[in-house]
Amino acid sequence: MASFNKVILIGNLTADPELKQTNTGLSVCNFSLAINRRTKADGGQNVDFINVVAWRQTAEFVAKYFKKGRPLLVCGQLQTRSWTDAQGNKRYSTEVVADEVTFVENKSSAGQDGGSYAPDAYGTPGYQSGNSNASAPEFEEVDDNSLPF
Repeated sequence: MASFNKVILIGNLTADPELKQTNTGLSVCNFSLAINRRTKADGGQNVDFINVVAWRQTAEFVAKYFKKGRPLLVCGQLQTRSWTDAQGNKRYSTEVVADEVTFVENKSSAGQDGGSYAPDAYGTPGYQSGNSNASAPEFEEVDDNSLPF
């Protein structure tokens, strides 16, 4: 049986992301997104707080370009973990492991270049510029009378 685990979220950071290093030197950034959810009963809204973890260059990207309150888009996978704490209690955590983090705001409102951070074709994370001049496709003008439909 096939499995599928994909999460796509847009929300606002609840606090400034904090970049940390593991004992082996890997960059890791844990942060939380506040995401509005409509309630069916009264048409109101609830807020869900979703924990996200980003690794390596993606973690560095989040820590460098995002601050508390800023909106961002996260694509990733849902992960659950369990451990035993210092008092011997079994603890559980559910979080999103970010594969891609993207700006939501446009350049003028965000003061950024509108890029994203995602793995390349080989699975290596790499910055992808959102600068429209960098790789804008070129289109030619077409007369409506020459279209076949």
